[in-house]
Amino acid sequence: MTLIEPPPTTDRRNPAPAASATAPHLRIERPLEGRDGEILTPAALAFLTELHDRFGRRRHDRLAARLRGRFEIGNGHDPHFRSETAHIREDPSWQVAGAGPGLEDRRVEITGPTDPKMTINALNSGARVWLADQEDATSPTWRNVIGGQLSLFDAIRGRLSYTSPEGKEYRVTAERTPTIVMRPRGWHLPEKHITVIDRAGRELAASGSLVDYGLYVFHNAHALIAAGRGPYFYLPKIESADEARLWDDVFSFTEERLGLAHGTIRATVLIETLPAAFEMEEILFALRDHCAGLNAGRWDYIFSIIKTYRGRGARFVLPDRSEVTMTVPFMRAYTELLVRTCHKRGAYAIGGMSAFIPNRRKPEVTEAAFEKVAADKRREAGDGFDGTWVAHPDLIPVALAEFDAVLGDRDNQLDRLREDVEVRAEQLLDLRIGLPITAGGVRGNVSVAIRYIEAWLRGLGAVAIDDLMEDAATAEISRSQIWQWIHQDRSTDDGTRITREYVEGLLGDVLAEVTRFEGDRFDDAADVFREVALRDEFPSFLTLPAYAKYLD
Repeated sequence: MTLIEPPPTTDRRNPAPAASATAPHLRIERPLEGRDGEILTPAALAFLTELHDRFGRRRHDRLAARLRGRFEIGNGHDPHFRSETAHIREDPSWQVAGAGPGLEDRRVEITGPTDPKMTINALNSGARVWLADQEDATSPTWRNVIGGQLSLFDAIRGRLSYTSPEGKEYRVTAERTPTIVMRPRGWHLPEKHITVIDRAGRELAASGSLVDYGLYVFHNAHALIAAGRGPYFYLPKIESADEARLWDDVFSFTEERLGLAHGTIRATVLIETLPAAFEMEEILFALRDHCAGLNAGRWDYIFSIIKTYRGRGARFVLPDRSEVTMTVPFMRAYTELLVRTCHKRGAYAIGGMSAFIPNRRKPEVTEAAFEKVAADKRREAGDGFDGTWVAHPDLIPVALAEFDAVLGDRDNQLDRLREDVEVRAEQLLDLRIGLPITAGGVRGNVSVAIRYIEAWLRGLGAVAIDDLMEDAATAEISRSQIWQWIHQDRSTDDGTRITREYVEGLLGDVLAEVTRFEGDRFDDAADVFREVALRDEFPSFLTLPAYAKYLD
């Protein structure tokens, strides 16, 4: 292990620390290998220590507030538009900072993990923006966490290359590369390979959010600004304006600490939790000096709804995952509210990712994927979104065509205020779709969850399964639906009750059919699935027990 003890810092408000206080410091629980030391420098680790010292307690307070909110909803208190913040929503005078340099045109963004090959493919893709994903599309092994930072470090300096085991060489050849927007892990996720020792001598796992964010901004902020862009971030899993305000304070501290002008850092917030849908304007207000926009994180939003209402009765039970489309009423209400809210405040509204992907070996699959993605992006552009996500380079022209048809030479649709949209709280909570749960839907959820978790345990965060791009969010939907269907005593449309025994049988069938190979993690994946889908307890995120017990 590596012990990093930065020199004591002076608190300007209290220059004489208490005699019992110790200097906060970090302990790296893994030996440094290869180029790790280029990222985990003493100066960078001192910066991480400062972030945890200043903001670690507030992070824990916010996570405790999440638990209180879920308890209240579970006991019948539905989320609502807060009366105590109505003055923010009713004040017409404020606007957010908006697009930073290089973020003016966001009509098509590509998402993906940050390993060298995928980084190069994203930079060569022709997209306007690359969401460099250290969150749902990255399995947070220590190698991936530090390796992703190295990929970004090299890419920003124009020196990234990669040679595959087969000898194929990858280099960045595009004349114009996408603007990088990095997504750190959410507030809830730890980094178990770094221990924080606080002023009282207590030892806690570091925050995955602060580790991902801190290393990236410390090493790259000035280089990004020099290249005419900036340090930009996607903020995941936000549940409240208070959580957004915590990020805003982190940004302001960083700017002062690194000598950046206030407002240099820009963030786009994913509205991918049900509580956040009721606080969109408050979230924009909390981040207004640093905010570029909001994104409709559709898959995690569906997961959040299932998780939030998993114990509230039959009217909150959704049918097969494939039937929960963007055109069902509660999803329409959520996305239209997002566009109206963004444009009212000068923020970009970015659409979500369709899971359909092409298959170059199956032309019929590719043709169907193009048609479905085109329809999805046509709807988003028509609704007023300023840009959208894709998960595969071949889908960029498809999405681009739909947004070009609406945007033309304009960078955005901020002038479309969508004043025709009026969304009430009950519309966001009306989950009626009127379709059954099918045996195929149950089996499909088991299959996707097992195959995704297995890949995740091997270090893969974005996985093509049955011609869909699956990440942690879709695996979360799959396992949480199974849990809810069991606990709400649901049956399939052929009359079969969905019980633990029934799902265990399906699990056995799936394990018997998958192709086993040396080093596979299917047995571990089955254990994780049982823990997160078949027990009475419901872990808030499947990644938490999986990370704690099984991931290197």
